[in-house]
Amino acid sequence: MTVQVQIQRLPHYFALPSYAHPGDAGMDLYAAVLEDQSIDPEICVKIPTGIALGLPQGYMAFIQPRSGLAAKFSITVLNSPGLIDSCYRGEIQVLLINHGQNAFTVKRGDRIAQMVILPVPEIILHEVPDLETTIRQAGGFGSSGL
Repeated sequence: MTVQVQIQRLPHYFALPSYAHPGDAGMDLYAAVLEDQSIDPEICVKIPTGIALGLPQGYMAFIQPRSGLAAKFSITVLNSPGLIDSCYRGEIQVLLINHGQNAFTVKRGDRIAQMVILPVPEIILHEVPDLETTIRQAGGFGSSGL
C-alpha cells in the first residue's frame, strides 16, 4: 500500500525522513539543530527536525526511539511513542532524554528517532452494562507471569 503524505522543509531542515532499508516500518528523523546540542544526564531537550507533515485524515505518526541510541548511549524519546495527529501542522520536534551517566551531544544531521505512519480507524464507543466474558478478564500487570 502506498500513501501520499505532504512534507514541508522548514528553513533549518537537514534532510527529509528516510528508510534505512527496504521494508522498514520506521523512517529515520534527522536533527536540524544549528549548533551542537549537549544533553546532560537525566535532562531532556527538544530537538528540531526541520520538517512539518500534512498527514491525511485517518492517519497518525508515532515518534519512537532509535534502538542504537538507547543501547549504546541510554538516549531515548521521553514521551515514547510521541503521537502526531493528522491535524497537526507544526514542526516535528523530538523530546530526547539522557538516561546515561555522561553528557551526550546531538549534532546537525544525527539520526535521532524513527517515525512510523499508521492508519487510524474511526472508533465509535458503544456503552454496555456488562462486557463479554474472556479468559483473561481483569488480569492486568503481571497476570501472565514474569
